[in-house]
Amino acid sequence: MKTQRPEQELTWSWGYRPRSALDRVKAMAPPPPLTPSTPLLHGEFGSYPARGPRFALTLTPQALHIQRLRPKPEARPRGGLVLLTEVSGCCTLRSRSPLDSAAYFCVYTYPRGRRGGRRRAARTFRADGAATYEENRTEAQRWATALTCLLRGLPLPGDGEITPDLLPRPPRLLLLVNPFGGRGLAWQWCKNHVLPMISEAGLSFNLIQTERQNHARELVQGLNLSEWDGIVTVSGDGLLHEVLNGLLQRPDWEEAVKTPMGILPCGSGNALAGAINQHGGFEPALGIDLLLNCSLLLCRGGSHPLDLLSVTLASGSRCFSFLSVAWGFVSDVDIQSERFRALGSARFTLGTVLGLATLHTYRGRFSYLPATVEPASPAPAHGLPRAKSELTLAPAPAPPVAHSPLHRSVSDLPLPLPLPQPALTSPGSPEPLPILSLNGGGPELAGDWGGAGDAPLSPDPLLPSPPGTPKAAQLSPISEGASEMAASSGLPSPTPGAPVAISAGGPPDHLLPPLGTPLPPGWVTMEGDFVLILAILPSHLGADLVAAPHARFDDGLVHLCWVRSGISRTALLRLFLAMERGNHFSLGCPHLGYAAARAFRLEPLTPRGVLTVDGEQVEYGPLQAQVHPGLGTLLTGPPGCPGREA
Repeated sequence: MKTQRPEQELTWSWGYRPRSALDRVKAMAPPPPLTPSTPLLHGEFGSYPARGPRFALTLTPQALHIQRLRPKPEARPRGGLVLLTEVSGCCTLRSRSPLDSAAYFCVYTYPRGRRGGRRRAARTFRADGAATYEENRTEAQRWATALTCLLRGLPLPGDGEITPDLLPRPPRLLLLVNPFGGRGLAWQWCKNHVLPMISEAGLSFNLIQTERQNHARELVQGLNLSEWDGIVTVSGDGLLHEVLNGLLQRPDWEEAVKTPMGILPCGSGNALAGAINQHGGFEPALGIDLLLNCSLLLCRGGSHPLDLLSVTLASGSRCFSFLSVAWGFVSDVDIQSERFRALGSARFTLGTVLGLATLHTYRGRFSYLPATVEPASPAPAHGLPRAKSELTLAPAPAPPVAHSPLHRSVSDLPLPLPLPQPALTSPGSPEPLPILSLNGGGPELAGDWGGAGDAPLSPDPLLPSPPGTPKAAQLSPISEGASEMAASSGLPSPTPGAPVAISAGGPPDHLLPPLGTPLPPGWVTMEGDFVLILAILPSHLGADLVAAPHARFDDGLVHLCWVRSGISRTALLRLFLAMERGNHFSLGCPHLGYAAARAFRLEPLTPRGVLTVDGEQVEYGPLQAQVHPGLGTLLTGPPGCPGREA
């Protein structure tokens, strides 16, 4: 199967997934260039309530500029710059009063506070420059459409009219929530933070709570994937591991693995989310802040090729990894800290302290195919070549990559469950204020209520539902029923003790001979005592651990790190503390080694130990793995410049 070249970066819109080579070329075509300060729209708006100040709004490709005009212009405007990186979505509204001819334009934002955390804010502006509601509605929709196009990366017409017809078809997302993720707060965080934000963005979704291990893997095996534009897990890395291997177990795995996958971090191990957060240009974050950052990126839409690692275990079974393979200290801490899961991410801190106190070494043989070596043939060679030297230098920084724009679209599907919010009312208004979103089911405009006598506002969708649009209940059997979330898929339960997420499908490993046979020429082999061996694909080992700072989602490489025996506990702790900033390679530790590879083989010579794939324990024994460049698709949101929040 033809794979994406590592140096290429490919994105496409929420509602469109390219299938052919021509489609992919069109998807990579850049839009007409716009400078960050180019004014796209400018106009005067009132506020809600109507007796509030008036504003001059200017929309540029990077921000919405707000200047107060009356009653008195501000010398130092507060909140006068709304960065699009902090906007989840927008909508148009109308008054319930038949005497009000104005239309309303609302923007949902998540700016950072003084202490660094994000807080939701909704800004509502009154379009009242024309005499009739229809004319004011056209102006409000023009602004909402232009802002939505910028959020999705859609090109705006140079001289043409900006109308809602510019927006593509609605996306459909399947959300899988592990209610036991992290400290058991995943479901609460999903209800309080994720669902309101993606509703503001106009994303349609169905939501399922997983009930047991491998439930997600079973679910995706039976899905009609043509009905979904993406599968998003709301948990830690383990749930996405199940989804990935479920897709690759399908008979149609070649098409199934192209389904965009996303992750919203609500677990204790959020390594991939940390890498997505860095890719989006946000500052390092943990907990709720990391969740909100990743949710903002999801609302913007856009996908990116994702390298996958096929791992062949000692029994001959194979599973796929998007994250890492670990042996030694890292896997010991990961598995032994399971009993502290109630502590959330702090379990790894405690596990590290305990692991340092009982530091073990493991004897093994480690071989890899360097990235710079082009194998002549997958046929096995005679003899096992030994390593001429060990690489202990820090990897060179990856070259900058040109990013193409990313897209998303509004939704026309009803939400499958009510959002957990109180029925708020406007002061002086006897009826509850409506839920404001294009779905008619998003969060309320908290803090933007009118005064006594101000009529509440109603949603005014940008796009009507097109004829023939399927309803949520018609999408898939998983959404049938009246309950808030779908129940069990009805598939048989996994066999107790079975290996986690084993995949029978997937592409062949043309770089690997069978386990137990000699390796081809060009491989490097080392044998000795190790404290840890780590093979990692993305940059992050945890939300706050940057193990391979130069790694990219589609660089076509597996990044190998190892620590030889003889390192002191203090030096090992210093390495992990430096890993929080990604500068552990600059410490010059003589026990730390690194290599970029396309494939590797690990043969433990110690009779007992722990091996993990994506943080999940697998059978102990020899294993080997190969990178498959760009095999998967990851929902990452738009790329950003590091430090753009500063």
